[in-house]
Amino acid sequence: MITTMFLQSLSMRKANGFLFFYFLAFSLHVSARPATFLQDFRVTWADSHIRKIDGGRSIQLVLDQYSGCGFASKAKYLFGRVSMRIKLIPGDSAGTVTAFYMNSDTDAVRDELDFEFLGNRTGQPYTVQTNVFAHGKGDREQRVNLWFDPAADYHLYTIFWNHQHIVFYVDDVPIRVYKNNEAKGIPFPKLQPMGVYSTLWEADDWATRGGLEKINWSNAPFYAYYKDFDIEGCPVPGPATCASNRGNWWEGATYQALNALEARKYRWVRMNHMIYDYCADKSRYPTTPPECVAGI
Repeated sequence: MITTMFLQSLSMRKANGFLFFYFLAFSLHVSARPATFLQDFRVTWADSHIRKIDGGRSIQLVLDQYSGCGFASKAKYLFGRVSMRIKLIPGDSAGTVTAFYMNSDTDAVRDELDFEFLGNRTGQPYTVQTNVFAHGKGDREQRVNLWFDPAADYHLYTIFWNHQHIVFYVDDVPIRVYKNNEAKGIPFPKLQPMGVYSTLWEADDWATRGGLEKINWSNAPFYAYYKDFDIEGCPVPGPATCASNRGNWWEGATYQALNALEARKYRWVRMNHMIYDYCADKSRYPTTPPECVAGI
């Protein structure tokens, strides 16, 4: 009996050891959450306006009359999930833009996935604008008024990207879906790796009410806060087979489409909080863009 139990225990330890090395090997192909900001990111603009907090586990971005600021991931990624918790500028934030996005940095043929948080006057809702660039073609803006105060606390903003679709999430609520309709001749970002970027900057020529509301610099400096930087995707340069590996968790059957609960939340956002959709803008697009007809 004791011998049998010993052999069973040894067998379990071997199995567990195998699983440990299997997951270790898998993790080498997929980037995971960094311990601090500096592990996966670098400052790209105005180092003096980005302040590290709590040993680099969170950061503060500063905008004043002299400069905004920005940061970017050290690597680029192809498919996966990227998220950050952000606390936006409180009070009168009109004319400011806090952006979190992915970009291939390939000029005219760039792919890009945008969150842009458009500041507003005190008491007015924050608007989040999303946009999708595929093979150099953008102008696919949608705008949603957030249903909470994003300056009162941190909220989770996520870009999810696999071969089937791109989904923008606010906390666990999908606010934008862009499907892969390549079979219908519509471009979809899938060949170019993208870096992860964020900026805080002045854009009062367009950000708030089309540029009618200007920044009140007497309220400067303006602050936005970030933490919980999470990147799970295929780093480039990296293993050549990672992006095409259908075994990656984000390519699983569960993630091929919104589940029933997500679909209900998505419809709720579009019915109650969407304030602009390029698909319905006949002044810009007398002929409905093909991806809108195919289903976004």
